[in-house]
Amino acid sequence: MLPRAQGPRAVIFGCSGPKLSPAEKAFFRDCDPWAFILFARNVETPEQIRRLTDDLRNAVGREALVFIDQEGGRVQRLRPPHFRDCPPAQRFGHIYASDPEKGKRAIWINHRLIADELRSIGVTANCAPVLDLPVAKADPIISDRAFANKPASVIDMAHAAMAGLMSGGVAPVIKHIPGHGRADVDSHKALPVIKTWERVLSDTDYLPFMAFANAPMAMTAHVVVKHADPDLPVTLSATAMRELVRGKLGYDGLVMTDDLDMKALSGDLEDLTRRALKAGCDIGLHCNGKMRSMVKVAKGAGMLEGKALMRAITADYCAATPDEFDAQAALAELDDLMAGTA
Repeated sequence: MLPRAQGPRAVIFGCSGPKLSPAEKAFFRDCDPWAFILFARNVETPEQIRRLTDDLRNAVGREALVFIDQEGGRVQRLRPPHFRDCPPAQRFGHIYASDPEKGKRAIWINHRLIADELRSIGVTANCAPVLDLPVAKADPIISDRAFANKPASVIDMAHAAMAGLMSGGVAPVIKHIPGHGRADVDSHKALPVIKTWERVLSDTDYLPFMAFANAPMAMTAHVVVKHADPDLPVTLSATAMRELVRGKLGYDGLVMTDDLDMKALSGDLEDLTRRALKAGCDIGLHCNGKMRSMVKVAKGAGMLEGKALMRAITADYCAATPDEFDAQAALAELDDLMAGTA
């Protein structure tokens, strides 16, 4: 069947709690967002989350992607007692540093286990892996969320992470394009400005994203990259999106914004959404589930069409039927691989 000329609305929304209110059901039905995202406030038990993801899809009448941030370490929305406590990426980097094959195997198993848990509750996309390269004296928002600080190592390990997720039927999202590791402040709190010379970034921060130019989805970094656009964050800059993200980095997958309600961006949400999509982002992401804010974002987001729609269709296909998998055996192997690491 040929794809539609126009798709759902170019936005991903969160919701307010562990179950949908009648108002949320009606809003999602009428708005028809492309996808949804879950946070800790939406999580109680596996059975409850499964009902919620079913209700989200029923609201839009299709098998929409449902996203989550399940990196491991500090950033994981699913936690014990119902879900596994996943190690941070840096811990796998330590294994890789002494034994690359052992490290990659551990990463693949870990992400395949993550995918297994996510699929069991109806979650089909994970905002991972992180490709950022942390540097000394930068804000610690990335730190142990990164596999390593060397591009070649990060590329090698991120391939294993993506393969594990996709083997389990979960679509990955690389982040944060074009790189957040040098940010001097947390973009949740303020707008970082990266003044590093282009030639330095080309030999470091940009390399992992160039290596994953064919990844299905990427999330932007709300950062100003001075050499690309001295005034606007990448998320809102047509110049940075065209010449850096699509140009120099060669990325042609679906670009989703980081959360439009972060303090790195200022202004009215309707206007911010419109500006981000006009700049070249394919999808706007809004996370807090507050109805008044979602209405503003919906007003600023048009319907998916053209290249953005084709990229979204490709991303949907990346959440395919999982391969056969023995989770208990994999977990035992992972425990052996991780033994003795701190």
